[in-house]
Amino acid sequence: MRAFLDQLRRQVDGDVLDDPASRALYSADASNYRHVPRVVVRPRTTDAVVTAVAIAAEHGVPITSRGAGTSIAGNACGTGLVIDFSRYLNAFEISGDRALVQPGAVLDKINAQAGDYLFGPDPSTHSRCTIGGMIGNNACGAHSVKWGKTSENVTNLSVLTVDGRTFDTTNPPELALPAHDPAWFPQLSRRVSGYALDAPTLTQQLVGTEGTCVVLLGAELKLVRRPERRVLVVLGFADTYEAADQVTQIEDALAIEGLNEALVHSVRTRPDLPEGRSWLFVEVEDHPERVARITRNSMIIHDPVHQRALWRIREDGAGLATRMADGSEAWSGWEDAAVPPERLGTYLREFDQLLTRYGRRGITYGHYGEGCLHVRIDFDLAHGYREFLQDAADLVVSHGGSLSGEHGDGQARSELLGRMYPPAAIRAFGEFKRAFDPRNLLNPGRIVEPLKLDDDLRVLVAPPKIPTRAEFASDTRRCVGVGKCLNTQGGVMCPSYRVTKEEKHSTRGRAHLLFEMLNGDVIKDGWRSAEVAEALDLCLGCKGCKRDCPVDVDMASYKAEFLHEHYKGRIRPRAHYAMGWLPTWLKYGLVNRFTARLGRFAGITPERELPRQTTPLVRQLHPLGKGDPVLLFPDTFTNFFEPGIGLDAANVLAHLGNHVEVPSANVCCGLTWHSTGQLGKARRVVESTARALLPWTSRGVPVIGLEPSCTAFLRVEAPKLSDEPAVQALAQATRTFAEHVAPMLPEVEGTREAVVQTHCHQYAELGFDSDREAMARAGLQPKVVEGCCGLAGNFGFEQGHYDVSIACAEQDLLPALRDNEDALVIADGFSCRTQIRHTTEREPVHLASALAARLGVINR
Repeated sequence: MRAFLDQLRRQVDGDVLDDPASRALYSADASNYRHVPRVVVRPRTTDAVVTAVAIAAEHGVPITSRGAGTSIAGNACGTGLVIDFSRYLNAFEISGDRALVQPGAVLDKINAQAGDYLFGPDPSTHSRCTIGGMIGNNACGAHSVKWGKTSENVTNLSVLTVDGRTFDTTNPPELALPAHDPAWFPQLSRRVSGYALDAPTLTQQLVGTEGTCVVLLGAELKLVRRPERRVLVVLGFADTYEAADQVTQIEDALAIEGLNEALVHSVRTRPDLPEGRSWLFVEVEDHPERVARITRNSMIIHDPVHQRALWRIREDGAGLATRMADGSEAWSGWEDAAVPPERLGTYLREFDQLLTRYGRRGITYGHYGEGCLHVRIDFDLAHGYREFLQDAADLVVSHGGSLSGEHGDGQARSELLGRMYPPAAIRAFGEFKRAFDPRNLLNPGRIVEPLKLDDDLRVLVAPPKIPTRAEFASDTRRCVGVGKCLNTQGGVMCPSYRVTKEEKHSTRGRAHLLFEMLNGDVIKDGWRSAEVAEALDLCLGCKGCKRDCPVDVDMASYKAEFLHEHYKGRIRPRAHYAMGWLPTWLKYGLVNRFTARLGRFAGITPERELPRQTTPLVRQLHPLGKGDPVLLFPDTFTNFFEPGIGLDAANVLAHLGNHVEVPSANVCCGLTWHSTGQLGKARRVVESTARALLPWTSRGVPVIGLEPSCTAFLRVEAPKLSDEPAVQALAQATRTFAEHVAPMLPEVEGTREAVVQTHCHQYAELGFDSDREAMARAGLQPKVVEGCCGLAGNFGFEQGHYDVSIACAEQDLLPALRDNEDALVIADGFSCRTQIRHTTEREPVHLASALAARLGVINR
């Protein structure tokens, strides 16, 4: 094996990765399975792919092709050589209604540049899935009811066989392909299981072979004309069976998607939907009223923003459905079977009966217009998993259906193909594969000579072996690999990945490393793991993942726990003492002109200088105003660095009829200790603060937070850190400034445009609705910046982080400021304001200061 690796390094133009972290990162896709590769290659050129395959063939090493790693059936993880096409081979060219693409090209990027055209198939992972992966699985998506599967939208493939032959599928060499009987194949549009031997062209036959026959080098795609308009009709039904029964009544639709009440309940904010417990989302180009008449409960939506908000629920289904209402885990494995649409209602009823018979629960949704049902089930993977899948396979076959309707067979379903196809078909599948791959080196164990469906299950073969909290072990399994953190625009997650494009810096990658760390097979040294520490080092702790990830992965909290364990009983990095203990240094006046110059000796990057402290807010502000009492929380940053914000907030609160008080002594939430993994100290600090504020919280006095990170910490993290009643009372009493003042604000005449940088912790934990309401009443017209500012508390001050910090700011914040030079800049977060001052000549203000100015109550 050493000779194999050495040869790869010498001859392949690309990244050859066999370190423990890389092998751990590629050991799983979005399925239940785990296969640790021997080596990962990220080729820079097509010639490098040919070379890597030739070397693997010479050494008899199995080869797995991989795109974004979002395959749900175990199609994209293998024990030999994994070729990752997504890193470098992602170019494409578009000419009219044709696109020439490399395997790693991302679907959304192609469609963004396709002008009046688009590639019709659109799986829910369209923002990051690669064309190579779509071709491998024969992906479909919501709009295949109109435009068909991937196989119907690809006109040519450029492929490589394991013996080194390259050819276009429109001009293939002589191949010994098997005959087939059309009677073997059920007639439905969503038949993806097995090989499509009955397809009219070799191109279509090879689409959906899951990398088991050839290695894809490129493809020609057929594009379709974009609809002139899209109108969404939402139909409400009494139950999912009634919804399924109606799909055949809908004609000329672009998409017909179904979802039920359980999926809607898993969304953070319940959307406005027609009355019902199950819904069909029907997208049409014209005549929406015809569809709306199908049921009494309907809604026609023309607004694209509203449409996107509803489609997001459906697209996030694979993640949202992985946790049941009681928090228990649900799994893929039987998640995309398809039946003829006219059989869907009956199939659903019988499928639910099957679930009941096994004592299982599942959240169902899917492509109802084509009879394809998605479901995540609360399997006990160690008991009854095989038996359920066998019975489920028999059920779908009895309805003339397909085991897979778009995800492919992989390891999850290949073993069941004999229940769908006769023995002659199974033999023909083997002959078809051997015509291209006689040595069975390409993705072995899938479709032909299948692996067992209940072998290699990730949670069973790699259980936690080092001491940890049960909740933390469960948290590392929360990521199901759908890869939304690989998005490069929209939302916040994941700012460091958007800079480096490295899997280890994605939320998914970090979660996989933590999972493997607990097992200890690939990632050694447990909590002392250098690989995990390196991956988490560039985690900004922004919590964007907690909001944007469909399964609420909270990497900032996981990082805090890892750092707590990693440095237990050891000397910490200097920045942990400098920044983690910052509230203490400020309390004793130790952050001054002299000490600021010594920052580099304390782990502070030389490009930045700590702000200078000033007279604390608690010494400047005295009880103010008449009316209902409120307590202004003097967080460390407002108290010592920008007390003027606290004075502005107090003036606004008093103006609106509040009696404003402030603690007489310095208090702190403990966030800086928590974010650097000093959890014991963080708990003691917040408990001390909660006891100090008990005279107010015990009387139900609202505690008004100004710094979003501290407010979010008090409300969300502190109750998890300590079960002391005073801490719980403080969490319940804490409000954001906007939440408290928005309902009281009068309408202010005149308008002013404002660029608003929302603090990431506010985005993740607190929401922005109240801020938007307050600004509207004050005549402020916000242009809200998506994305992280890049400073992120201590992150941007620490040595080694400066370049990433600035690159994060360049993703969204700085372009927005350059595009709106005359606008007011509002940023409630101290980190955000510090980053803006560091990178521009602009002077950002807190919402409290902006409102004080609009109300004319600034009085410092």
